[in-house]
Amino acid sequence: MSDLEVQVPTAFDPFADANAEDAGAGAGTKEYVHIRVQQRNGRKSLTTVQGLKKEYSYTKILKDLKKEFCCNGTVVQDSELGQVIQLQGDQRKNVSTFLVQQAGLVKKDNIKIHGF
Repeated sequence: MSDLEVQVPTAFDPFADANAEDAGAGAGTKEYVHIRVQQRNGRKSLTTVQGLKKEYSYTKILKDLKKEFCCNGTVVQDSELGQVIQLQGDQRKNVSTFLVQQAGLVKKDNIKIHGF
């Protein structure tokens, strides 16, 4: 018998890196806004925005994002991550420029864009 290692493929977790960073959170860490894309069926995709400050009104931000990018979306309450904004389509670049330039909610250094 040979010493072959068998690797079992596992499901991809797009929130794994955020959970790893939260576990190592210390006194001097930044609060990042994570913008991710998740693949759905075929060419369909879903953009999630996580990590905005809690004092912001997620519904008003969502309303402005939907109107600006002509897409549908929702605010989802997650037990671990808190409130997450979900938008239809791959809107990563659009959302990052909107949050930095038009809304002025976050700085460019505090945004992390994830995805393929």
